[in-house]
Amino acid sequence: METVEDVTRFRLVGGDLALDFVNTRSGPPVGTPDDDTLTSYPELVAWGVYAGALTEAEAAALRRLSRDDPGGAHAALARALRTRDYLDEIFRPLTAGRDPNTADLARLRDDEADALGHAQLEPGSTFAWAWRNDHTLARPLRPVVHAAVQLLTTGALDRIKGCGGCRFLFNDESKNRSRRWCSMDDCGTAEKIRRYVAVRRTRATR
Repeated sequence: METVEDVTRFRLVGGDLALDFVNTRSGPPVGTPDDDTLTSYPELVAWGVYAGALTEAEAAALRRLSRDDPGGAHAALARALRTRDYLDEIFRPLTAGRDPNTADLARLRDDEADALGHAQLEPGSTFAWAWRNDHTLARPLRPVVHAAVQLLTTGALDRIKGCGGCRFLFNDESKNRSRRWCSMDDCGTAEKIRRYVAVRRTRATR
């Protein structure tokens, strides 16, 4: 079972489930990621609960299933990481106004078809897709893939941005679309400190 330390490593700053999934790998804005919060199937399940993609009951069932089928759990994690890779390749070009690779979009299309094949439409204020009856190890991925398709087909693509201080992506929901940082508490504060130090250094050399 995940520990408090495991859970607190997760960050939900993307404003969208698919972007938060991409953000489970962190690092500098350019170059190779230097930290990954998804290194085991239990961590994938823990992230799903933390992000609201899984209920506690679903997570408990998946943990039991993964213990009974470690090979299947390993394969499901590998699939999740491949999905994260191609979602990164889809969304990151959009932050620079470029179109994603058609091969990556085809992968997303195929995974969305698979996800909906395991879903049911459930009534509410509107009908919505749900995966309550999906008892496969791929269950954590279903809502992530669907969220990615929803963002691409119903969202404002010019609101998808990259943080100026790290590799995190986010959906800019500010009124004037001026958001620059994943979080003002982290990269935003670091930039303020950097500017403050630079100003102090400049004044000291005059």
